[in-house]
Amino acid sequence: MKPELQGLPLTDNSGSHRFELIVNHATAFMEYGEREGAIALFHTEVPAQLEGQGVGTAIVEKVLAEIERRQRQLIPLCPFVTSYLKRHPEWQRLVAPAYLRWFQPKEQE
Repeated sequence: MKPELQGLPLTDNSGSHRFELIVNHATAFMEYGEREGAIALFHTEVPAQLEGQGVGTAIVEKVLAEIERRQRQLIPLCPFVTSYLKRHPEWQRLVAPAYLRWFQPKEQE
């Protein structure tokens, strides 16, 4: 994550079921819900004026760290989160067992 984003606080807006990260007066967010005793991540949204600045990566990393801090498992339903997890397999340790198959290599036919 870019150094200028590291110190920004992640907010859990539980009433709206989303994690929020405010950057330059704009709010990036990730929608979530409780499922099967885990935290399911549904959708990540970064405002147009923040695109290409590493804000999406920052919110994913901050949310994953928060899930780990809460000692919860992750259900990665958001394509952006799934893509991140494929590039950073060290975070796959949080994925609920039923969803780990999404990250395993395809078998050769």
